[in-house]
Amino acid sequence: MEEQTAQDSTPIFQRIKDYLVGEIAAGRWKEGELVPSEQALVRQFGVSRMTVNRAVRELTAEQVLTRRQGSGTYVAPQKYQATLVEIRNIADEIRARGKAHRASVRLLRQEDAGDELAAEFELEPGAPLFHSLILHFENDIPIQLEDRWVNPECAPAYLEQDFTVITPNEHLMQAAPLQGATYTIEAHPAQPDVAAVLAVPVDSCCLVLHRRTTSAGRVASVATMWHPGHLARFTGSV
Repeated sequence: MEEQTAQDSTPIFQRIKDYLVGEIAAGRWKEGELVPSEQALVRQFGVSRMTVNRAVRELTAEQVLTRRQGSGTYVAPQKYQATLVEIRNIADEIRARGKAHRASVRLLRQEDAGDELAAEFELEPGAPLFHSLILHFENDIPIQLEDRWVNPECAPAYLEQDFTVITPNEHLMQAAPLQGATYTIEAHPAQPDVAAVLAVPVDSCCLVLHRRTTSAGRVASVATMWHPGHLARFTGSV
């Protein structure tokens, strides 16, 4: 049975993980720096060596920490997964083309995770998530419908942002620095609700990018981005 305090029902090993990740995120321990020993953490949290070892072992598996035999445990170098599609801010892409960007926020609220989303975020069904639906325009032409879910643990101030001024990408890069990403790109026919928002015919081809990003060992964001097929093109290199 996990060790717990009466004040906090979160398992102690998870609290230790959160503490270590928080100290790294705050810059108190930087890449390559030695973190407190397991024995020091045992004394600090008043728990068993087994509990501390689990926290450190899981963070090592998540590539947040790295162990060196006979030396100690260190902050691991940040790992960035190379992808064919560079993770860039859509507003910057549009401005780089000499065009004007604006955004319309269609939805911004907290919702409970269904089974499928919970599995993607590696959370329990019903866990709270932040949900945004934002339409991006290039010179007043809709070019992307961004349907994004965010882990509140990674970006607690997400719902407080004005996404007509800052994009979700910009905020998340600051609040939850990128550790890795996976994605798929598929062609899908535009369903009536998507077609109406993107101002394209129903069943016309859309390019759909589905991307899952991680930060500090957690799934931070899951986004599905719809683009009119006749306007979209993805480029990249490996």
